[in-house]
Amino acid sequence: MKYKISLFLLLIFVLNSCQNENEKRLAENKKEAKKKEKIFDNINKAWIFIDEPINEVSEQNVRAWTEWRDFLKEIGEKPRKTIGAFQKKSAAISKKAMALNSNIPTQFNQPQIKARISILITKVKMMDLYIHLNQIPDEKVTFLIGDINKELVSLQRQMDKIVEKAKIPKEEGEADFLKMLDTTRAIPNSAPPIDQNKPRIE
Repeated sequence: MKYKISLFLLLIFVLNSCQNENEKRLAENKKEAKKKEKIFDNINKAWIFIDEPINEVSEQNVRAWTEWRDFLKEIGEKPRKTIGAFQKKSAAISKKAMALNSNIPTQFNQPQIKARISILITKVKMMDLYIHLNQIPDEKVTFLIGDINKELVSLQRQMDKIVEKAKIPKEEGEADFLKMLDTTRAIPNSAPPIDQNKPRIE
């Protein structure tokens, strides 16, 4: 009889602990769902990119430079509904950003533009990395969206500067002077190096 009572009490204890575990699990799931919803809301609010050209030069590039047009189009399309949609969009933006480096128009194939494109690619890749983590740091993602916008403006302004500088007429002899400053065109020094240890006659 004592054996049956103790078995019955043990069974009640096990059932009670299982119920407590289920309640804890449900509470944790609810908490996790709320956290994910907050992350989604924060990213959704911040996901606004400057997808329109800010100056005439950039507008002309949209027509002529396919990779630039594709990139602006990609960042202009905002994903909806789930964090998974934002992750897919981020990966697509990263791909389009990488393509910017491969086919830069001749006029803009300069170190200033290449540097800005590299910075833009780095920021886009960082955003893509953060948004694909299991625990998404939404504050870092939203900060990077702002940074990407700054880099977009900087790149477009640099393009404008290059076009404006090209419009300034060169003075007579300026092209020759610039060639003389180019160290890659310099005549190599064929004289043997001076030995510093050798005694000199004064």
